[in-house]
Amino acid sequence: MGTTNGENRTGGRPLEGCRVLVTRSPERSGPLAEALRLAGAVPLLLPLTATERAPDQAAFDDAFAALGAGRFEWLVVSSATTVLALQEKAAERAVKLGDWLPAGTRVAAVGPASRRALEAAGIAVHFEPEQEHSAAGIVNGWPGGPADVLLPQADIAAPALARGLEAKGARVRTVVAYSTVDFPAEPARRLGRSGGEGPDGEVTAAALPLLTPAEAKAEVDDGALAAVVAASPSAARRIGATLAPLGSCRLVAIGPATAAEAEAQGLTVAARAREATPEGLVAAVIRALAP
Repeated sequence: MGTTNGENRTGGRPLEGCRVLVTRSPERSGPLAEALRLAGAVPLLLPLTATERAPDQAAFDDAFAALGAGRFEWLVVSSATTVLALQEKAAERAVKLGDWLPAGTRVAAVGPASRRALEAAGIAVHFEPEQEHSAAGIVNGWPGGPADVLLPQADIAAPALARGLEAKGARVRTVVAYSTVDFPAEPARRLGRSGGEGPDGEVTAAALPLLTPAEAKAEVDDGALAAVVAASPSAARRIGATLAPLGSCRLVAIGPATAAEAEAQGLTVAARAREATPEGLVAAVIRALAP
């Protein structure tokens, strides 16, 4: 399948003809699908998870109001989806998120996708882990000390980030900003803009072949799928429940938390992205399939 450094036999297309399953929702699959196509792969889509608005909107409203009032020295963003949830909350108040955030509030982003989403919203990022784009990366490099911190996150988020920051002396207020559910989300509760745009401003992968779970499982069992990409711990759990055993299909994880969850499901992680970006995931797929 080419060499481990990404050089290949097809003039820059190391994944030529490889069928790769993307398990993100359609509105977030566009950039990864395009990066896979550029590498020669045939991307297929099996949406396994989706996001809905937080069930406790009163708690989210209260935390968001406190953010706008300058009650927090730091806003910590652990996913691009969090930015979308915050933007929708700002839109309810007919303001832009960048205008709502006080000038004195510093912002931490877990990685490139979160940083891009924040910057697209007009928000400067003051801290991003240099190497490990994870909760551990934020905690290990935390520059804020004993600050007041707002941590909006998913309903299924692990407590490691909040506990790690508290161990550094921070006073952390966590709030559920969105819920992760099995695909598809309930239309009335679905988190996301209309018009095919995702939380990173990503374009919907409208032309991507959409598989049912049964069709995807048949491809796995037939050995037709070269790799499957898990871009979140919840996706790893669903892959374990829906597609295991994977046989010759290689599992690629976006980061350490996703890899750990996959292994907890009894799955073998063939490669982990070194950067949580479409390009990082494609490089991991290439490593996973290299001889």
